[in-house]
Amino acid sequence: MFKILLLATLFAYACADNIDKDAQVLSFKNDVADPEGNYAYAFETSNGIQQQEAGNPAGVAGQYEYVSPEGERVSISYTADENGFQPTGSHIPTPPPIPEAIVRALEYIAAHPSAV
Repeated sequence: MFKILLLATLFAYACADNIDKDAQVLSFKNDVADPEGNYAYAFETSNGIQQQEAGNPAGVAGQYEYVSPEGERVSISYTADENGFQPTGSHIPTPPPIPEAIVRALEYIAAHPSAV
């Protein structure tokens, strides 16, 4: 299953217009799942793509990097578990801070529940 995912990921990268279609795999490591379900894989290509992941039935943790069309290195780390997929990275948009008036209103509402 993970080999299929890996190959699909590499295929998607190869089909993108801004990716070097002649990229070579520089390194590849695949620790197939053991009887408890623990696994790990990692690869790196000559065009700057790197991916690593390790996991078990409780969840996974991983990281991937690539070079954007603008030449910037994009790096994303993630976990996926009972709380869902949780990526972190400087290129992931974040919401603006909640305005102070809204924070105070929410605190007031929490401290004064309605009697309905």
